[in-house]
Amino acid sequence: MKLASVQIRNFRNLEEVAFHSNQSINVFVGENGSGKSSILEAIHYLGFARSFRSNKHRHVIQHDKQNFTVFCEALAGQNKRKLGLSRGSDDSFSVSVDGERSKKVAALVTELPVQVFTPQSSDLLLGPPKLRRRYLDWLLFHVEHSFYEKANSYQKVIKHKNALLRKGSRESCEQSKFWNMQFLKLGLELSLFRGHILDTELKPLILSNLRHFLPEFSFEISYYRGWEKDLSLEESLIKNNERDSRVGYTSIGPHKADIRIKLDGVLAHEILSRGQLRMLVAALQLAQTQHLHSYTKKTSIFLLDDIGAELDVVKRELFIDKLLDLNAQLFVTAIERKQIPFINKYHDKKMFHVEHGQVREEN
Repeated sequence: MKLASVQIRNFRNLEEVAFHSNQSINVFVGENGSGKSSILEAIHYLGFARSFRSNKHRHVIQHDKQNFTVFCEALAGQNKRKLGLSRGSDDSFSVSVDGERSKKVAALVTELPVQVFTPQSSDLLLGPPKLRRRYLDWLLFHVEHSFYEKANSYQKVIKHKNALLRKGSRESCEQSKFWNMQFLKLGLELSLFRGHILDTELKPLILSNLRHFLPEFSFEISYYRGWEKDLSLEESLIKNNERDSRVGYTSIGPHKADIRIKLDGVLAHEILSRGQLRMLVAALQLAQTQHLHSYTKKTSIFLLDDIGAELDVVKRELFIDKLLDLNAQLFVTAIERKQIPFINKYHDKKMFHVEHGQVREEN
């Protein structure tokens, strides 16, 4: 699905913005603070119901307004869909899919596979394991229909299980038998989902991309499932039960899982430069798009914020070429047009100038 038009209201410095987008490349040029990154941030809400720049929804609402709205018309083949989201300063929200309102975020975000690539994207490798779990879970959410429900159920089990560990009474020990059974059942299912999609589907694609993006390195990619390698999940749970009771939380399980990417046995982020880390992230995200496209025929909407920062010119162009080969729709920002000279080779595009929260399409 691709965006045909976008309307944004009361979002940061974008009081009232509307534009018709190109199905291939859309480039937004403007000075820092003009609002170009806020346009990408608003589109990101359609795919995630959250920002990639702030953890607080109220921070993106204009200071004198009660809510913001993002609305789009999207094309799926010959079919036109109407999708929208509104969030209030009191953290209330509603989504709309073809005129039907819902309080379930999944009703919206399943429609639009959105990915974002920014100068901060290297945090995927530099940041905590939850970011790498989220990387796997995004793809599983879009390709495995049962994953979302199982992942939510697992989080509820962990919440109950940890509450009982902190309680520590005999009564809670009886209840913990039930929650431990749920933990083992759902934990194994989630671990199998993640391990399979990384080892069988993503890893070959990632390594193939890296041979183009970073051919000077030989990468090793492995999945850490969240507990000891030589033990079953049940054995590890029993082994760590005393410690977990003492600290009041479950220390093992798929909520501790991670992706480990190494060079000669050393974690890649300890060796690579910032620019090389971003190309590694590009290889990871491209692999997501490749699998999504081949498995579901869905197209991704890719948000490329400040694409000129810290990236090799040739590899940056190669990344974009590969995205376009997958029929992705791109939204690109730059401070000046001269930062993105490669854009001239693409004829199927739209250029927009952004200034003081206003968007003007250029000829």
